[in-house]
Amino acid sequence: MKKKASAKVKPTKRRVKSRAAKKGSIQLSDVIPGEIILGEGDIVAFNGRQTVELLVANTGDRPIQVGSHCHFFEANRALRFDREKAYGFRLQVPAGTAVRFEPGEDKQVTLVSIGGNRVAYGINGLVNGRLDDPTVKAKAMTVAREAGFISKEKAR
Repeated sequence: MKKKASAKVKPTKRRVKSRAAKKGSIQLSDVIPGEIILGEGDIVAFNGRQTVELLVANTGDRPIQVGSHCHFFEANRALRFDREKAYGFRLQVPAGTAVRFEPGEDKQVTLVSIGGNRVAYGINGLVNGRLDDPTVKAKAMTVAREAGFISKEKAR
């Protein structure tokens, strides 16, 4: 094996500036790793987004959890609720959390409209495309009925 020729490189020293170390701000010695430092004022989430309230019943024999960013329309088929109203919405809960539905339980939930580019690709293969496209919605409703996600049985 031949040795590669290497040129000696003189290391350069860089001075790293930290915005936390500026005069009048938080000092580096005061910062705890992983700490979140918030600015002044209230945090407003979902400002101006449409919301809807639904009664949801778990008709299954096992607990079901639905995550914060799940397109609620696509949630487990054992959950009975107005899926047409839930189309284009997700749970209004903090990111990374979930709502648990116990067997036989009826629960009122608040949903918030999905933001961003409003494109969903289904967890259960019901929706695949732009949520605001009427043909995507019509196809999703048909597929949901055929797959047993929509029935005449509603939440109690």
